[in-house]
Amino acid sequence: MAPAYTFRPMSPADLPLIRRWLGEVHVREWWGDPDEQFLLVSGDLDEPAMDQFIVLAGTHPFGYLQCYRLTAWNTGFGPQPEGTRGIDQFIGESDMIARGHGSAFIRQFVDGQLRQGLPRIVTDPDPLNARAVRAYEKAGFVRDRMVETPDGTALLMVREP
Repeated sequence: MAPAYTFRPMSPADLPLIRRWLGEVHVREWWGDPDEQFLLVSGDLDEPAMDQFIVLAGTHPFGYLQCYRLTAWNTGFGPQPEGTRGIDQFIGESDMIARGHGSAFIRQFVDGQLRQGLPRIVTDPDPLNARAVRAYEKAGFVRDRMVETPDGTALLMVREP
């Protein structure tokens, strides 16, 4: 049976942990410049359209997840049902990657959001990030189409109830 995960709302006290994780090689590979990403993530703490979480396995924090309302920033996703939210995340602790945690915590989080009435969850991994695409597919997402985002070409993936 897959472990249960906890999604604790991120607070300013988590910023040193986020800064460390963004500097990890396996995170930098897909999230980019750690300083630039830290400014974005920390700047979103007060963003009403963005919910940010620290992902825990038991009492062990190991990942970051953001869930956001679609805004003008991500119009490249095309028309979506009212109430659709997007997600992005990473596993910060290197000893937790390639062990099934990504797809499991994504599925648990998204299942909870859909049970609460959201019509759709979307995500947009880099199409070359095979590990992320595979994790999303294992979490129930389906490939939709290639889209252009402010960060470049991405694979739009969709999950519905």
